[in-house]
Amino acid sequence: MINQIGKAAKTAAFELLLATTLQKNRALSTIADGLLQYRDIILAANQIDIQFAQQNGLSDAIIDRLRLTDERLKAIANDVRKVITLKDPIGEIIDGSILESGLKIQRKRVPIGVIGVIYEARPNVTIDIATLCLKTGNSAILRGGKETINTNKVMIEIIQQALLQADLPIKAIQSINDPNRQYITQLLKLDQYVDMIIPRGGAALHQLCREQSTIPVITGGIGICHIFMDDTADLDKALPIIINAKTQRPSTCNTLETLLIHQNIAKEFLPRLHQVMTEKGVKLHVDKEAFSILQSAGFTAIELVTDEQLRQEWLSNDLNIVIVDSLMAAVKHIREYGSGHSESILTRSLANAEQFVAKVDAAAVYVNASTRFTDGAQFGLGAEVAVSTQKLHARGPMGLEALTTYKWIGYGDDLIRE
Repeated sequence: MINQIGKAAKTAAFELLLATTLQKNRALSTIADGLLQYRDIILAANQIDIQFAQQNGLSDAIIDRLRLTDERLKAIANDVRKVITLKDPIGEIIDGSILESGLKIQRKRVPIGVIGVIYEARPNVTIDIATLCLKTGNSAILRGGKETINTNKVMIEIIQQALLQADLPIKAIQSINDPNRQYITQLLKLDQYVDMIIPRGGAALHQLCREQSTIPVITGGIGICHIFMDDTADLDKALPIIINAKTQRPSTCNTLETLLIHQNIAKEFLPRLHQVMTEKGVKLHVDKEAFSILQSAGFTAIELVTDEQLRQEWLSNDLNIVIVDSLMAAVKHIREYGSGHSESILTRSLANAEQFVAKVDAAAVYVNASTRFTDGAQFGLGAEVAVSTQKLHARGPMGLEALTTYKWIGYGDDLIRE
């Protein structure tokens, strides 16, 4: 089965090389319309998936990722429409020159080919991947988790119907619906047909792909994100940023997991933070110094943070707090525990901001802003296939250009090499 899917995807990728921007945008428009036209069917299928997840004791964070609502479905459709408005990168001449030999050389942007995406409990990924792959002329093989199997089936049907109406190959977007994990292993070995693998899930999935794939893997999406408050931070303005970064949607990879606070402002700020976070239902996991400060202030709903907790992605209403004595201490902490996703500094010192940006190694670094901005749509990319935390080929939210490569084209006038 996997070989058949791979072969069909490769054939479709060759056909997509001739697809016009008009054709691709027509398919995207039909997908966006279909999401709203068939919303009742999609939401009914999604409800079955949610009930299955609840019966199997999946966490609230996973169920939140899985859940679709009218509002979320409209947002997904709007993201598809945004991609329609973006420039088609395929065929773009990146650069070029005329060599001394007389050869005119150019670099032209082309599709990668076939993209395999393995993901868990995120039905929106089905549309994000399909949208960006179609716009860039790539085929996609999708393998969602068993948690999303009913929702994904409906969405794939909508996508393939849109391909048919746009006179594009229906096998350009396919899914592996069998939940058996052996198909993941088989997909990872399908280098004859698949050009790139993108895992979107937990650390175990990323490790599996790195260890077993014979295809290049784009890793990322593990977000152990930090915010550092230096001793010049405006406490009144810092609080809403921290609240947003932690509570807007805790189950996402760009959510704040550890807050680093300079010791000079800790005694003043921690009681205020504790009160607000308690009201928001956030549990605090703090280091010894923060524990002592909060205990002295009469707060008891706290526990000491462990080294393991500092290295994990909570994806829930839990927040680590560590007090540091300098900017460099904050940087060292991030280097030790960060995942290279998103980091932020809250400061009123330009020098501190510049030092932080220069010394912190992450896909996205912010000054006086929430980590929640690390997102394809927020970055003006329309949507994203993943957030890459590696440095080769693509880094950060991966939009259209990240799904392209290039070829060298040489034009000669009956030239031969001397």
